[in-house]
Amino acid sequence: MQNHLFIRKKITNLTAVPDKVPYLDLAAQIRGIRKEIDAALARTVDNNSFCLGPDVVQFEKDFAKFCEAGHCLGFNSGTSALHIALKILNVGEGDEVITTPFTFVATSWAISYVGAKPVYVDIDDATFNIDPAQIERAITPRTKAILPVHLYGQPFDVDKVLEICRKHKLPMVEDACQAHGAKYKGKVVGTFGDMSGFSFYPTKNLGACGEGGALVTNNDKYATRARSLREHGSTVRYYHDEIGYNYRMEGFQGAVLGVKLPYLAKWTKERQRVAARYTELLAETPLRLPLQAPYAESAWHLYTIRHPRRDELKKHLEDNGVGCAVHYPIPLHLQKAYAHLGYKAGDLPVTEKASRECLCIPMYPELSDAQIIRVTDVIKKFPF
Repeated sequence: MQNHLFIRKKITNLTAVPDKVPYLDLAAQIRGIRKEIDAALARTVDNNSFCLGPDVVQFEKDFAKFCEAGHCLGFNSGTSALHIALKILNVGEGDEVITTPFTFVATSWAISYVGAKPVYVDIDDATFNIDPAQIERAITPRTKAILPVHLYGQPFDVDKVLEICRKHKLPMVEDACQAHGAKYKGKVVGTFGDMSGFSFYPTKNLGACGEGGALVTNNDKYATRARSLREHGSTVRYYHDEIGYNYRMEGFQGAVLGVKLPYLAKWTKERQRVAARYTELLAETPLRLPLQAPYAESAWHLYTIRHPRRDELKKHLEDNGVGCAVHYPIPLHLQKAYAHLGYKAGDLPVTEKASRECLCIPMYPELSDAQIIRVTDVIKKFPF
C-alpha cells in the first residue's frame, strides 16, 4: 500500500503543469552557480581589482580560446566594442555602413557614434538576418564597411557576405552580441570578419551581472589599438596617444563571466533541446516557426514564432500566465531617431512584415519539459 502511494505521488509530480511560465528566469541560472559567483566576487574584492584586472584578463584569454580567436578585449558593453571596431577601421564622417534594420538599435548606434550613416537593406524572410542578395545594390563610393548581425543566435550567411566584401574590398564587422557559441559551418561565429562585437548584457546566453561586452579579432594591430582606445587612448598611464574612451570592463563582470563561461556549451545544448521541443509540439499549428539554415548551428538566444495576429496572440499568452516579448516592434529604418535618413514605410517590406508578426516565447536552458508543454498548450488554445 505504501509503495502504491509512492508511485501515485511520483506520477503526479511528473505530470504537474505549472500555472505560469516567465519569459526569462535569470534567478534559476544563478541558483545553480551562486557559490562559485560569490567566491569569485569575494576574490575580486580582496584583490581590489575593480576596473579590468586579473579576472578580466583571464576571461579574455578563456573567451578568445572559446571563439578560437587570437584576441579578446573586455569592454563595458557590446555597443562600445562595435563602436571601437568601426573606429579602428577608420570609418567616419560622411561614410556609409551597410547593416540590417531588424535588430537592437545598438548596432546602428555604433555607426552613428563614428559619424557615419547606417544604410539599411532588407532581411531574409526565413532567417531574419540580412539578405546578401540586397547588399550589393546598396554599395556606393561612400560605403566603408558591412556590419551584419547574427540575430537571435542564428548565424547569417557568412560566405555570401564575405564574397561581396572581397569583391568590393570592404571590411566586415560581425555583430555577434546574441550569438555566443553559435556556429557557421562548424566554426564558432565571431572570427569571420575583421572584428566582432559580443554583448554580455544579463539576458544574453552568456550574461554578466551588469553591463559587459567584448571585441574579438585575429588581427594583432587591431587588438593593440582596441586595448588603448578602451582605456582613454593610453598604453602607458597618463600618456595618451589619441582621444580615447572609458570603455573598460569591470572586474566584477570579468569574475562572473569567468564562472559562467565553462557552462556555456552545456547551456547551449539545453537551449537546442528547448527549441527542438517547441518545434515538435508546435508543428501542427498555423504559426511560422524559426528555421535553422543548413549551414548554421544556432545558439537559440530567442525562439521567435510568427503570426499575422501577433498582438492578439501575445495578449492571450500573457492572460494565461505565459511570458512573451516582441523583438522588435519598430524596425530601425522607421525609428524617430533615424527619421533624418529619409526611409518610409514600405521601403523594406520583409523587415516591416517581420516586425508586425514576430513574437518571442520563453527560451532559456532551465526550462523544464512541463513548462514547455504549458507554453505550447496555451498557444494551441488560441483561436487561430
